[in-house]
Amino acid sequence: MEEKIIVSLRDVLLTRRPLEDLPEIVWERVGALNTWGTNAMEGNTLTLPEVQTVLLDNQSVNRPVNDVLETIQHQKAFKGLLQRRSQPITLTTVLELHEMVFKGVFVDAGQWRTYNVTIRGAKHTSPRAEKVVPRLEKWTKEYAKRDLAGESVFTLGAWMHQEFESIHPFRDGNGRVGRLLLNLHFLKHNWPPVHVSMTVKKPYYRHLENAGEGSSKGLVSFLEMLTAQSLLDLLDQLGTKEDELKPLKAFDTYSPKYLSIRIRAGELPGVLVKGDWHTSRRALKVYQEVFGRNGTEK
Repeated sequence: MEEKIIVSLRDVLLTRRPLEDLPEIVWERVGALNTWGTNAMEGNTLTLPEVQTVLLDNQSVNRPVNDVLETIQHQKAFKGLLQRRSQPITLTTVLELHEMVFKGVFVDAGQWRTYNVTIRGAKHTSPRAEKVVPRLEKWTKEYAKRDLAGESVFTLGAWMHQEFESIHPFRDGNGRVGRLLLNLHFLKHNWPPVHVSMTVKKPYYRHLENAGEGSSKGLVSFLEMLTAQSLLDLLDQLGTKEDELKPLKAFDTYSPKYLSIRIRAGELPGVLVKGDWHTSRRALKVYQEVFGRNGTEK
């Protein structure tokens, strides 16, 4: 995804509302979507409608107690990221997020792992238990140094996320805490949170694995794509008619097939809605400005 495109979309969003001033109902909905996606990645049984029932309607659902508890607690941790954005990311930050999400779910919530682990399917080996804290201390210092130097938000985000997951500091819950930390990074730089869900599980893990082997370009592009989707979703709620998400067949400038190809190529921002790609007139306009493509392509 061309960074010019997502910067343009973000600029429009921030003229509507600063991220810290999003309407409560919008932030609640964003949190529910994020909570459902990240938990489902790790086997939580709640569907998105059930997560919305619990978090937005404050009603119970017939699901395992732990699944409901971590849903409620993840939402609280996610919403608290806005208050953390002005603070540095430290080891305390990491421990607090883990405890917030998994208190009452894991007996070792908020505690580093005390034994050695192997990440299933990963080619690399996580550090031994006694090296977890030193590696994390190095991670926080390196992050602060690179952040101060002005490294690209997406390049730095890809590095900090992959490095955290490779350290694997907890017995369980590393993915969810890692994604919370990634979103804290984005919010600190005035970018909206991204949502990782089952629909992108395979490419997400593939890009993480490739980044661990030294090729982070794919993960960077993946994070840019997720950011574009978050921006489209927020603008659909807060923007004008130009920001309304519509199916590709609603645009007569290009054929739906052509637009879907451009979305899958990572050039045009798009969001899957019930299995069909949607985009907005604003996103299409920015795409045309960046790539210089005008006229009908049938």
